[in-house]
Amino acid sequence: MTAFINTYGFLITSMVLAATLALSLYLPLMAGQLSLASPGFYALGGYIAAVMSTKYFAPGPGFALWQLLAEMLLGGLASGALALLVGVPALRLRGIYLALATIAFVEILRVLSLNLEITGGAVGIFGIPQPFTTQVGYLWVAGPLLLLSMLFVYRLERNRVGRAFVAIREDELAADAMGISPTRYKVLAFTLGAALAGVVGALSAHFLNTWNARQGTFDASISYLAFVLIGGSRTFVGPVVGGLALTALPELLRALAGIGALPPWLAQFLRDGRLIIYGALIAVGTVFFPRGLITPELLERWGGGRQ
Repeated sequence: MTAFINTYGFLITSMVLAATLALSLYLPLMAGQLSLASPGFYALGGYIAAVMSTKYFAPGPGFALWQLLAEMLLGGLASGALALLVGVPALRLRGIYLALATIAFVEILRVLSLNLEITGGAVGIFGIPQPFTTQVGYLWVAGPLLLLSMLFVYRLERNRVGRAFVAIREDELAADAMGISPTRYKVLAFTLGAALAGVVGALSAHFLNTWNARQGTFDASISYLAFVLIGGSRTFVGPVVGGLALTALPELLRALAGIGALPPWLAQFLRDGRLIIYGALIAVGTVFFPRGLITPELLERWGGGRQ
């Protein structure tokens, strides 16, 4: 077991971080917002951690865990504050128009990071200090972060704020007529998702040991959206399952290619065409599971079976 964790430690930690990022996209979706801004806030959190750890904290092997946690907190607060600033005007848009606006926001942040000196320009920031000696050590932070995020969203879905999010998602005009302020709750959902993405970005900067403009792009937005849509967008369990499964899938296909019993042509296809297979499986999943792999009805059946 120890050998397995050491061998696949990077992949396991990446899966956990991806699942947490999927939750950051799920939060605005709870209020009916198709926001693709999470990669921008993720990149912002990573840059904050990279700059603080290389320029303001003492770099070296003795980088303390409390410094990492402080960077995560600051990354979350900065991302949340920026989301609050841009959310009030942007969230007046709906549907595809909001998606386009958030894509533009991600591109603005990417272009800024390419041209600012503090971000290292196109080269980025390298040699970010490591609080852990191995990559699997980051699970001590990433694992509890995912569990706490899941608990937070679980409780949110069942309280007054979460019910207001769902009411706005189902029928914004009816929710407004019932006294629920759509703008207030949509900005809140957008801000919560941004703060979570910023926290994950700060942790990821240390995990990856480098940070540049490639970390927050439109491609990443589509990947996170796939996590939510394939996993299921009507319950918080769906994005977590989607993030874990879709992050592991390319490496699973690579591992299948290494099975000696496979014909050489099939092994070569799995090795060279795994990303094509990955895309095809996503397309098939959207056709046969339009509501995602995990639905509220499925969870209710599982819950009833345990009782």
